Amino acid sequence: MEPQLSWYLALSAILFTIGVVGVIIKRNVIAMFMCIELMLNAVNLSFVALSQRLGNIDGQTAVFFILVVAAAEAVVGLGIIVAILRRRPGATADDLSELKG
Repeated sequence: MEPQLSWYLALSAILFTIGVVGVIIKRNVIAMFMCIELMLNAVNLSFVALSQRLGNIDGQTAVFFILVVAAAEAVVGLGIIVAILRRRPGATADDLSELKG
């Protein structure tokens, strides 16, 4: 028995909600970054599920490009975050307001 589309969309909604709550609650920048990635993957899951259901590859193509952009964003974002945390080991998301010129 194959899972229905509603199961995939429900899982995607749950993952997205966990990501949103994590971004709102967490103060650690790396944890916030991981929650944003979780939200991106939740959207990717819904794209793939809907693409499979509709019988075309448009959603899967969009997911491919989203993953490429997310990988580039992860490299740059993690580089910046690690550089900040090396200078100030106890830095939180609230401390990032000091970066304003």
